[in-house]
Amino acid sequence: MSGLCDGRVVVVTGAGRGLGRAHALAFAAEGARLVVNDLGVGLDGAPGADDPAERVAAEIRAAGGEAVAHGGDIAVSEVAASLVATAVETYGRLDTLVNNAGFLRDRMLVNLDEDDWDAVLRVHLKGHFLPLKHAAAHWRAETKAGRTPDARIVNTSSGAGLLGSLGQGNYSAAKAGVVGLTLVAAAELRRYGVQVNAIAPAARTRMTERTFADTMAAPSVGFDAMAPENVSPLVVWLGSSASAGVSGRVFEAEGGRITVMEGWRAGPSVDKGTRWSPREVGEAALKLLGEAEVPGMVYGA
Repeated sequence: MSGLCDGRVVVVTGAGRGLGRAHALAFAAEGARLVVNDLGVGLDGAPGADDPAERVAAEIRAAGGEAVAHGGDIAVSEVAASLVATAVETYGRLDTLVNNAGFLRDRMLVNLDEDDWDAVLRVHLKGHFLPLKHAAAHWRAETKAGRTPDARIVNTSSGAGLLGSLGQGNYSAAKAGVVGLTLVAAAELRRYGVQVNAIAPAARTRMTERTFADTMAAPSVGFDAMAPENVSPLVVWLGSSASAGVSGRVFEAEGGRITVMEGWRAGPSVDKGTRWSPREVGEAALKLLGEAEVPGMVYGA
């Protein structure tokens, strides 16, 4: 039986561990050829001593697949460009980009240093933008050359980006930005044969050890709902030709559950037809709020 991604070339960032590793292995199992990117840093972004990208690439090759490692910092434009170039030079094409790289520096807002803000926004948001930009430029050139691609981008947001999370103002802001970037990219890149979607995963990784402290231990028998491998089938499908027509959407994935997330849209409204006074607008706003749906609770609140 042929794989869902036979012949496709897939780049996965942050693929040395956790969700990224699970995604890379799942794509390879479905016949994709991989560029496995990981800078090899610690949970807080500090330099690490090992080479997880090569370790995962070797794991794929040992299982009979095709994979090369890329150890660069994808939040640097030239390095992000080299990520695309590695795929094209190695395999002759690029079909799917999975943006997954990231780390955490959690603090309550009053204790959050500017450097911690900048570092997290840099890896999560800029680290999505730059690979996306260079991949899109490649696919635009392909389209102009008469070779319209069947391309996919899968971005990684978070429930923190959709609802907020106490102690994660920097991470929540970055992940909310990923959703906005996804919507814009889906609209702009459609003409080049590119579909762009995002996931908001919940799984056991280095980044979620504290968040899911009570459920970290895998069950001895039965279904492990927090295994990162549970998220990867959705990512593989979104990254394949089978997802034709699906773009600009956000999916939540946890265990055996997937949910289409519905973002900001117009709720109750009133139009006076002229300028309000502050007292009038307050009365109107309270009435509208009484008719509106109650927002979801911020994580940790």
